[in-house]
Amino acid sequence: MPLNLQKNLPAVEILKKEHIFVMDSLRASEQDIRPLRVVVLNLMPLKITTETDLVRLLSNSPLQVELDFMKIKGHQPKNTPIEHMREFYKDFDSICTDYYDGMIVTGAPVEQMEFEDVTYWDELKVIFDWSRTHVTSTLYICWAAQAGLYHFYGVPKYELPAKKFGIFKHTMNDPYLQIFRGFDDEFYVPHSRHTEIRREDILKVPALKLLSESEEAGVYMAMARGGREIFITGHSEYSPNTLHDEYIRDRQKGLPIRIPENYYKEDDPSRPPLVRWRGHANLLFTNWLNYYVYQETPFHIEDIRNLGDL
Repeated sequence: MPLNLQKNLPAVEILKKEHIFVMDSLRASEQDIRPLRVVVLNLMPLKITTETDLVRLLSNSPLQVELDFMKIKGHQPKNTPIEHMREFYKDFDSICTDYYDGMIVTGAPVEQMEFEDVTYWDELKVIFDWSRTHVTSTLYICWAAQAGLYHFYGVPKYELPAKKFGIFKHTMNDPYLQIFRGFDDEFYVPHSRHTEIRREDILKVPALKLLSESEEAGVYMAMARGGREIFITGHSEYSPNTLHDEYIRDRQKGLPIRIPENYYKEDDPSRPPLVRWRGHANLLFTNWLNYYVYQETPFHIEDIRNLGDL
């Protein structure tokens, strides 16, 4: 999908080298169409890495997308230059009167804390509530999925005895659903988390539909409001080396970490990872944008406030 991005965003040059089509704001201004508006609330510590991963998956479609990045007000990340945040990120206060066709909320390194103990929890709840009247469909990833399920539906999270870390096989509970268009019967997803949500808690909530699970990794995907809210517990957006980088980082910090499961060839960290999730990841984001954003959003974007469940 041609993405309308600021010309000097680092992801633009990185992805051009991969022959992925991205469009800077100058070229986009020459196209007389209404682009889809998508906002990313990026809570991950390595902002530029996450930006690049998401732009890679949101690209390569005939439609034009105008992408904004949102940050938590007053929270300065330690691993991203302040100049980058000032140039490319907006506070919620500056966009709270805007409407977006889609929103993505990323994971965050706070999953072992109680939700209410997260310093920006109150602001996050306001953003979540705002999305219901200002966004056609929101995709919640990893910790954000747990946070959204807890905030809207009271679904708890549980501490795992050890970090769920690796590539795991998943199946679909409703393979004819549009989010799964083109999926194989079994597909792989990266996971990297210390907590989980449980299927029995999802099934207790009539408003939630459990879409996908894994024998090893548990709940993967749930949906609410006909697709206006989609919750995924894994990291389909991860690039090939992300789990490797996390593994090396945790080892260097002396943290208890096992070799990521089903990831390295022959479980040998000196060998490259076997990438088995890229096709699924591209289908997931393409299907979300097509069936739950583009085909459902009103022509006049402000009419989003009048949308009910899809």
